Amino acid sequence: MADLPYFAHIRPEPGKRVAWVLTVLMHVLLAMILIYGIRWQTSAPETISVDLVRYPAPTDATKPAMPPQEQKVPRRPQKVEQEAPPAPSKAEILRKEPEKPKSIKEKATQSIDAIAKFLQHEVNRTRQNRVVDEAARAQAQLKANQAAAAHNKGLADYLTKIRGKIRGNIVLPPAINGNPESIFIVTQVLTEAGGEILSVKLKTPSGNPALDAAVERAILKSSPLPKPDDPSLFERELSIKYRPLED
Repeated sequence: MADLPYFAHIRPEPGKRVAWVLTVLMHVLLAMILIYGIRWQTSAPETISVDLVRYPAPTDATKPAMPPQEQKVPRRPQKVEQEAPPAPSKAEILRKEPEKPKSIKEKATQSIDAIAKFLQHEVNRTRQNRVVDEAARAQAQLKANQAAAAHNKGLADYLTKIRGKIRGNIVLPPAINGNPESIFIVTQVLTEAGGEILSVKLKTPSGNPALDAAVERAILKSSPLPKPDDPSLFERELSIKYRPLED
């Protein structure tokens, strides 16, 4: 057998040739995609032209029928021009013009003036109240004095009537020296006829028993005692002083 070259004894493996062919095809396809992709990205974009010429509105004869899916766009209502309001007068401008803020000094002055007016008002009100109170007290005192004077006068007249009736019933004993004084406590009750005497007690003797006995008999004999003109002056207990000689 003749000698073969070095590679002559190597036999190609089945399917290896097909793999090489597929690999080459894949590389060619990838290269084409990359080339055309770059060209597509770098190509200038197509422009769209818009016609801005306004064509005359078509007449009814030439106006194309509107497709059913299209709708008319509603027209916006036109703005109605309103009349401008009249210019404000100078007085209105001054009236609407905001007041200037007051300074601290002005505020303090106004506060002091307000406090002074308040204090003066309180002083005047206090004086008026004082005058009214003094007048009321004076009136009340005057009424009290008049009532006391009327009470004292009525009581004096009442006691004078009692003494007059007792003196009319007394019989003095003989030999009375000087003008001795005796005091008796008389208890009475008010009746229709007058003061009905319940008891007579000698409080202060005169030093002359005959005189004291004569006065006691005269008091009991004077029952009923005279009534006062004012029923409020009636006293259940009376202190009766007696002296033979009238003062």
